[in-house]
Amino acid sequence: MRARYWAVIPAAGVGRRMGASVPKQYLDLAGRPVIEWSLGLFLEHPQISGVSIALDPGDRFWPRTAFADHSRVRRVDGGGERCHSVLNALHLLAQEADAADWVLVHDAARPCLRRDDLDRLLATLPDHPVGGLLGVPVRDTMKQATEDGAIGRTVPRDALWHAFTPQVFRLGLLRRALRTALDQDRLVTDDAAAVELLGLEPMLVEGHADNIKITRPEDLPLADFYLRQQGRLHRER
Repeated sequence: MRARYWAVIPAAGVGRRMGASVPKQYLDLAGRPVIEWSLGLFLEHPQISGVSIALDPGDRFWPRTAFADHSRVRRVDGGGERCHSVLNALHLLAQEADAADWVLVHDAARPCLRRDDLDRLLATLPDHPVGGLLGVPVRDTMKQATEDGAIGRTVPRDALWHAFTPQVFRLGLLRRALRTALDQDRLVTDDAAAVELLGLEPMLVEGHADNIKITRPEDLPLADFYLRQQGRLHRER
């Protein structure tokens, strides 16, 4: 049986660094909540069979979004950390997906993912034994800080990458990796880190640097600019 593709969107965070009363995934971006931009690309993609989204149990904003009642979106309660939310979403997904199916985990606050980057990721990984993720090589000089904020050392950037999402792994493998990480009290901040704890090496697939994560207030106008540059505002309205 041919493996299918599913998406998981962890969206239970509150985004404290934004300093807003609304979680960052629900902030307005060009007339739509951020999460609609992030989720819509997967729902319109012909290879994605469905989406499992992890939300805060008390989330009162999701029901107002365009995809709240979408037939291919399944909601599950999120957890205390991102890794808990992803694992909860995987448990839900396992009720209709096979262990060998591919899962694309994407941040709810990354609204500028390009369709061609998503296509490249899907085309690169079908035969890979582990899986992989989108990213871009580091271009800036990297500094490691001391505890008091001074420069401790300059880190060679030659082999450094910025890790983005989606991150793509087999459902069974990713469930096992996240369970292992949590059993070791490792609150991993991305899925690749959990897979690496198993001694495996995910593949880095180069994407575009405009696949930014909304973290601070200045990211919203930048995301608006990127969406306009990509031509998505006119197409999706």
